[in-house]
Parts: sequence; structure tokens; C-alpha cells
Amino acid sequence: MEWIYEPWPWYVSGVMIALVMFLLIMVGKNFGMSGNLRTICSICGAGNKADFFKFYWKAQRWNLIVVLGTMIGGFIVHDFLMLEDAVAINSTTIADLHALGFESAGKAYLPETLFSFEAFSTIKSFSLLIIGGFLVGFGARYAGGCTSGHAISGLSNLQVPSLIAVIGFFIGGLLMIHILFPLLF
Repeated sequence: MEWIYEPWPWYVSGVMIALVMFLLIMVGKNFGMSGNLRTICSICGAGNKADFFKFYWKAQRWNLIVVLGTMIGGFIVHDFLMLEDAVAINSTTIADLHALGFESAGKAYLPETLFSFEAFSTIKSFSLLIIGGFLVGFGARYAGGCTSGHAISGLSNLQVPSLIAVIGFFIGGLLMIHILFPLLF
């Protein structure tokens, strides 16, 4: 049963994503993950403090099931379907990341430099996490959705604003990794 440990080929997973998007379009739903944070905040009573969270959250229950499925799927894959924690990336990329101080590059999916409790131990790393979280949250709200919502659902619906947002996401990512990231690390 060695086949279950191999990544699904793009032509299988791509078709499955397209099928899900087709089904969502047929029932008039839009996929996206960032909107779930608003729904969760509304469920927890944030609508009592801010008008942004005052909406009928029960209409978004279906999307919370997507979040739950994502968490369960991630758990199953990580704990039962992965043979190792190493990620197959280019050796030049690994060398570049090592030069920036990311010693776990090529050995783990999440760099320990950013995704460990030690990331909270210095003012610099803690500040970067807070500022980065704010910018991601602000960007998702300002763009009217996150990368998954625009790139998967919005482009599936042929929405021009989603195309503009996706182009902006890519430009922002390129600027971050090639200009800002080397200055920060």
C-alpha cells in the first residue's frame, strides 16, 4: 500500500478542486477561508462590540464544515499518511534558506525559526509575527477575501476583482521574499 504515501498528481487534485468549485457555483456559494474568522468571532459574541461582526452567521455554517474538514484532513495526512517530515525543495533554495538562518530548511515543512515557541522569545520575532498577522488580516479584509477565496473561487467565477487581487498577492509575495525578507533576517 505504498501508493497512499505519494502526493496526489496535479491532474487528480486539480480536477477535484474544480469539481468542488463547480458544485459551489451551482449552489451559489463562494469558497474562502478568511471569512471563517469573521464567522467564528460572530459566534463568540464579537457582534456585541463591533458592527462588522453583526450578521447572520448561521448562513455560513457550511463553510465552517470546510474548516473542520481541513483540520481533520491535515491531522490525518500528518499523522497517518506521511513517511517523513522532510520537504522536497531545490538544493539551491535550501542553501539560501540556511544562509538566512533557517537550519530546518529541507528537513521540515514548517521552519522552526518561525514556527516554534522560541519565535516568541525575542522582541524582533514577536514583533514580526504581530505585524505580519496584522498585515495579512488587513490585506485579506481590504482585498475582500484571502488567497484561497480569490485564487480558487473568484477566478473560477471569472471575477476581474479576483484576478487583480491574485496579481497583487503574487507581487506582494515577490516583494516580500526578494526585498523585505533578506532585510529582516
